Amino acid sequence: MVPRRRRVFLGCEGDSERGYGTFLGQLLQIAGHHVHIHTVPLQPGGGDPMTLVEKARRLIVDNEAKHGSYEIRAVLLDADRLGQDQDRDARTTRIAGAARLRLIWQRPCHEALLLRHLDGCRDRQPLTSYLAIEELERRWPGYEKGLSAMRLAARIGAREVRQALEVEPELACFLAALGFA
Repeated sequence: MVPRRRRVFLGCEGDSERGYGTFLGQLLQIAGHHVHIHTVPLQPGGGDPMTLVEKARRLIVDNEAKHGSYEIRAVLLDADRLGQDQDRDARTTRIAGAARLRLIWQRPCHEALLLRHLDGCRDRQPLTSYLAIEELERRWPGYEKGLSAMRLAARIGAREVRQALEVEPELACFLAALGFA
């Protein structure tokens, strides 16, 4: 008998994060973990973390009512707006906590997270999203936003994910909870 797959919610700011979430789910499947990562786009949300977390919470409630509980809930968020409004940041954290929603901050953005997967780039910390995109495009010729899981897998694999996890604590905790080591 095939074990039942663990249901995981992963809210995504856009297509880039959605492709990455699908890619992670495929890596877990290849490693023999019975996990289904339900990657859910949260746009439009204007990149505002609180708006995205609130939308994720609503989508989780609706989806669980129809299909059953998620074992793990998380959302990938760009950190480039973090710290602009301390009260809003605190409310975002409270909403996420009440919804048992893990916040996976991409510092400062998704492209910087991807950059840290590449050889020799683990410790790269671009200060802005613009600089992160610029450096990623320089080191990954042909990179474009919104890559599919298949196109990501052509460039990065389990070894590169493990490298990034060394400097991405929230992502490391999320994947550890799913059995990725």
